[in-house]
Amino acid sequence: MKIAIYGANGAIGTAIAKEAVGRGHEVTAVVRDPAKLALSHERLAVAQGNVTDSAGVAQVAREHDAVISAVGPNWAQGEGLSVYIEGAKALIAGIGQAENQPRLLIVGGAGSLEVAPGLALFDTPDFPEAWRPLAKAHGEGLNLYRASDINWTFVSPAIVIEAGERTGTYRVGGDQLLADANGVSRISNEDYAVALIDELETPAHVRERITVAY
Repeated sequence: MKIAIYGANGAIGTAIAKEAVGRGHEVTAVVRDPAKLALSHERLAVAQGNVTDSAGVAQVAREHDAVISAVGPNWAQGEGLSVYIEGAKALIAGIGQAENQPRLLIVGGAGSLEVAPGLALFDTPDFPEAWRPLAKAHGEGLNLYRASDINWTFVSPAIVIEAGERTGTYRVGGDQLLADANGVSRISNEDYAVALIDELETPAHVRERITVAY
């Protein structure tokens, strides 16, 4: 499968790219600054692009079987949370223009997951105020995908996602937050990548939001 990954130079994007090439897929890392991409592999190509450019997205989409968005704000360049909203709009428009209609998988956030019917995690009293704008931006992006006609899957991680071990083990949920028996909601970058590529290879949640955790 030919896969384009926006944001492949971030921690989660890198884990996804490694998982994809490790399974034999041909990956194009679409990044704003190719010189900053640390990952190198014989099945990895690099292209310059911006997820907020719908025309660029359309061209990338035409050349690939799937597009993965793992983008986040570039604070050093003054880019804010609007990248999630503008990126969603561009991905929807660009992929919608592609005749081959590739699948889109989005690296989402945990904050918009429900902890009770109709209650999002970011609306709970203990949710860190500093994280609330980020969580709400992810949620707004999700709403845009839900209103679109493209073939998308939004993959929310556990509350804690960080570098760790690739075990190949995880649980899949829907709109509700997943936690273990001790109330801990966690997943490694590596196992999150396993779950996302599993969903790409064997579609089970088309036009749905899922969450993955231990």
